Amino acid sequence: MNIESKLAAAIQAAIQSLYGQEVPESMVQLSATKKEFEGHLTLVVFPFLKMSRKKPEDTAQEIGQYLVDNLSDVVARFNVIKGFLNMVIADACWVNLLADIQGDERYGLKPVTDASPLVMIEYSSPNTNKPLHLGHVRNNLLGWALAQVMEANGNRVVKTNIVNDRGIHICKSMLAWLKWGNGETPESTGMKGDHLIGKYYVAFDQHFRAERKELMDKFMAEGMDEEAAKERAEKESPLMNEARAMLVKWEQNDPEVRALWKRMNDWVYAGFDETYKALGVGFDKIYYESQTYLEGKEKVMEGLDKGFFYRRDDGSVWADLTKEGLDEKLLLRADGTSVYMTQDIGTAKLRFQDYPIDKMIYVVGNEQNYHFQVLSILLDKLGFKWGKDLVHFSYGMVELPNGKMKSREGTVVDADDLIEKMIEDAREMSKDKVNKLEDISDAEAQEIARIVGLGALKYFILKVDARKNMLFNPEESIDFNGNTGPFIQYTYARIRSILRKAEDRPTPNPSRDGGEEASAELASGNASLPLRGDLEGSALLSEKEISLIQRLAAFGSSVAQAGSDYNVSVIANYCYDLAKEFNGFYHDFQILKEPDEQKRAIRLALCEAVAKVIKTGMGLLGIEVPERM
Repeated sequence: MNIESKLAAAIQAAIQSLYGQEVPESMVQLSATKKEFEGHLTLVVFPFLKMSRKKPEDTAQEIGQYLVDNLSDVVARFNVIKGFLNMVIADACWVNLLADIQGDERYGLKPVTDASPLVMIEYSSPNTNKPLHLGHVRNNLLGWALAQVMEANGNRVVKTNIVNDRGIHICKSMLAWLKWGNGETPESTGMKGDHLIGKYYVAFDQHFRAERKELMDKFMAEGMDEEAAKERAEKESPLMNEARAMLVKWEQNDPEVRALWKRMNDWVYAGFDETYKALGVGFDKIYYESQTYLEGKEKVMEGLDKGFFYRRDDGSVWADLTKEGLDEKLLLRADGTSVYMTQDIGTAKLRFQDYPIDKMIYVVGNEQNYHFQVLSILLDKLGFKWGKDLVHFSYGMVELPNGKMKSREGTVVDADDLIEKMIEDAREMSKDKVNKLEDISDAEAQEIARIVGLGALKYFILKVDARKNMLFNPEESIDFNGNTGPFIQYTYARIRSILRKAEDRPTPNPSRDGGEEASAELASGNASLPLRGDLEGSALLSEKEISLIQRLAAFGSSVAQAGSDYNVSVIANYCYDLAKEFNGFYHDFQILKEPDEQKRAIRLALCEAVAKVIKTGMGLLGIEVPERM
């Protein structure tokens, strides 16, 4: 039981003893004591005044005295400020809490069992006509971190991806490759497959624009206005009509078109996999729109038969959502072809067949807010038990301060370019620090650069509330000072260095077992804290050390908040606050050179606990921490 729970139970007992009233734990309002007052935890006594029928000061005084008399191992002393009872927690209590934190391998994380709720999280959702870009980077990092956080909150998690692998945009790349590709492949060019296909998607667009301009000039010369000329040019464009004809052949399962489609998509998937691996993300199950859209059409027709939807005179199928305060939504076009909503319904059907989903979370940008509002209603109508309560994890746009950093396709910031640049920047920024390390190989230096570069990228994106638009600044993200990934990683590496030195230079340890062996175990994280219990009269802990233990104690509640709010930035900013507080402690106190053996042992245990929580917290964000830096 943690300090707050033990204290809350004692306060409930105090109210019963003093005033003869039973109160629920929810009435016991505890918070950290304000810095200007003495104390660690503060109780608001106003909810109990009707029971005590006394002034706030008198009520607080009585409750405080009861706690000191009956819970002296927890409450050492107290003071009253109006209706607030400020309690000083005994040193022994903090030491025991630190020992519990240090001894719990999964501290702050809830267990997952076969009976835990099953949460499915969809993220990434790329198109197979171009490489992943900066927007996908934010999507993938958010999706992966959210999956880790939901699992840390005691859920079974299935990570899924829906790949948009069909449609006119795919045919544009295919047609351009047939016309201008000269048979080149990823192997023959040395290009990643997704970049090769993206190259031809851009090529199609360039040729189409040139063709459209030529046609527009012709039509405008004939007296047509610009808007009408543009509409007619797009309709009569030979290149666009070829792409449309290819799409029709694809829909008709033309063997040549399907074979080319499969070959080129396989190139893209191999490229995607490299990017996913570099980002450190992955999936348990991947769905493909080419497999789900027909399932969606079938489900829509089922809804039509049941009267959930209706058919218009032109043959199109619609959902009337005006009673829900929305509009009418197209589900099938007049020619029977599907729309995105149809595909999402089909994907939901397949997922529900594959898994007993309790909650479905879609990680998709905020431009799709209305889409998911509609999807939730439609899935509920169609009988999906989680449809009504599906979660749209809606996030904002991400941009660079100077627009395009570099892009092989010339349209967006390429994910591979971004990753490569972040690692290179980390190598340059950390060169002086890494060069100070003894016996470091080029391979280890490169690995540190990778960990720091990706850590900078991930942390900078994840520390921002996902609902907000954000500006990603590569230079600011890789700073070793301030609220950045490298600052937290450097703090972890610093702690690991302290603990290695403690192992190399063991000192007498006042543990129950005694001796130098326990000191080495403590430094390596294999031993429990060697102090528990009787510390009366000792001034073992400073307020900074207690504050740091309090910060560690808040990790579990931060994980819980991140899960309940679907807000992974809570974890990121907790890790920063913890690292910042540790550095303040490190600056003010000796650790290895502390002459008092008990204090030294406690400080080493504190180092070990902080390092463990930083590693766990950053791990939830998908961020690695280096042992040396």
